[in-house]
Amino acid sequence: MVYLSTAYLAPVQQYCKMLQYGDVYLETQENYLKQTYRNRCIIAAANGPLALTIPIVKPDNIKCLTKDIRISDHGNWRKLHWNALVSAYNMSPFFEYYEEDFVPFYEKKFEFLLDYNEALRETICRLIDFEPHIVRTTEYTPSAEHDFRETIRPKHEVEDPEFRPVPYYQVFQEKHGFLPNLSIIDLLFNMGPESLLILQRSISSDGHVLPTLAV
Repeated sequence: MVYLSTAYLAPVQQYCKMLQYGDVYLETQENYLKQTYRNRCIIAAANGPLALTIPIVKPDNIKCLTKDIRISDHGNWRKLHWNALVSAYNMSPFFEYYEEDFVPFYEKKFEFLLDYNEALRETICRLIDFEPHIVRTTEYTPSAEHDFRETIRPKHEVEDPEFRPVPYYQVFQEKHGFLPNLSIIDLLFNMGPESLLILQRSISSDGHVLPTLAV
């Protein structure tokens, strides 16, 4: 069992946790936090890491539950995000193969961020070929064993001995070197069906990579 926050095209580390633990408690009852993966992903663009952020509707109250956060239409973000993904990955080995699976997410409007993130997560898990057991929390638990709600976040990385990102091919690797723990979309577009193997190999115990997991 593992506790995770919702995330927009979550980083590789988060998918490793879903694969490793299987039973996932998805936090919905927390007060929403800004500047996290909840509405942000990081991809590898031509000029290096690029953050894509979904604008949200400013809550009426300072504190607002994550499940109640609404997506804003401000700034034509869907078109901007899709154009950024195309620019970054149209030369990747598997972009054309998976492109049609993601186009609808940048055409259709979702009201709630949590629903949008989960619909993307379900699509990605189907394409990678594993199915975690997701349970949406109904009350907030301040602390729990295997709790990564606050530790998987941009700019505030916390040492995680269970996660050792295995390098894989990236389009701009010759220019920037390997960029670890980007959005799962980077792994999927670059490695396709081998994505599951990379996730399995990136899960470690006490610093030692675990053998391939059965899923």
